[in-house]
Amino acid sequence: MITIDKINHPLVMGIINLNADSFYEESRCITDAEFCTRYEKLLEDGAHIIDLGACSTRPGSVPVSEEEEWERLKPALKRVLRDYPASEISIDTFRSSIVMRAFDFVGDFIINDISAGEDDPEMLKIAAQLELPYIAMHKRGTPENMQTLCQYDDVTKTVRKYFEDFIERAREMGIKDIIIDPGFGFAKNTEQNYKLLKELGDLKIGIKDGEGHYPILAGLSRKSMIYKLLEKGPSEVLHATSALNLIALINGASILRVHDVKEACEIVRIFTKFGV
Repeated sequence: MITIDKINHPLVMGIINLNADSFYEESRCITDAEFCTRYEKLLEDGAHIIDLGACSTRPGSVPVSEEEEWERLKPALKRVLRDYPASEISIDTFRSSIVMRAFDFVGDFIINDISAGEDDPEMLKIAAQLELPYIAMHKRGTPENMQTLCQYDDVTKTVRKYFEDFIERAREMGIKDIIIDPGFGFAKNTEQNYKLLKELGDLKIGIKDGEGHYPILAGLSRKSMIYKLLEKGPSEVLHATSALNLIALINGASILRVHDVKEACEIVRIFTKFGV
């Protein structure tokens, strides 16, 4: 299992959405055949982690019930356990009950929680109890209303303070492996997203009793901050996504969460060639 002390070079996380509500069609996997085809392609293209999401949390979406989320996720986990047991997965969920059920089913994985424990008061306790790595994302509100909550004096300073407080709370509860995600596109407008990317290095928070800083995950892939700026659709902004991914690496990102793994891995190879 990937832990923060093992992240000594940039990693690429490939996206699989187990629902029909993702904003980018190519990441949607509804049938078992679609899932296997995409999973194998992501592995072949070089993904270090594959992120499975069964409940849409894009801005404007309405979350499905816990049972529906699990019924979407369970067949995928069964397939991973049977055919891809050596692969690293993360599960994109804000529900501790889903984490528990998934852990009982497949064992270790990375929790990818868009709410950093705010939407489920049991989440941090469960993450600590199971000793799972934890990705905490910054947002405000819910998917239905978050884009009305973009008021910041300084978005970068606000997000840094949010994570400083979160890390202290999470460490007190016993969570050791923490990855921070600034939440591009979640309760942030276009200007704030680009300011946050430009100042990503300011989110490097040192690890107490350790070396380095908590890893930063950048989830920029094909998002509206790109396609709306360029007046295009999500399917037309691969090159622009690659440009922002490179900027994210230069500014301190340790993990790229992407739809297009092959291209992201090429960016990582070029970046590491410079020995930054």
